Amino acid sequence: MSQVPDHAPSFVSVVNEFPEDLYEAMREFIGGHPNWDQYRLMHAAVAGFLFQHGCKRRAVARHYLDGLFQRDLAPFGGGQPHPGGLG
Repeated sequence: MSQVPDHAPSFVSVVNEFPEDLYEAMREFIGGHPNWDQYRLMHAAVAGFLFQHGCKRRAVARHYLDGLFQRDLAPFGGGQPHPGGLG
């Protein structure tokens, strides 16, 4: 029997389909901002949406502010593209 962890994983993988025009806009933005990648962009977008729509969790506020002030705390930040990125 496998052991069940007592806490959730730090990161989860999410698969989503985007309209082509939105995807192209993301590619253009990332292409013009080498310190961003698709993971950092999505991280900042989701945290910003949740924060601006009333989410009160401190972790969400921290992620929102990290993205707003471009702090490089994400695992794939720093301009290093993640394997399989939009590149």
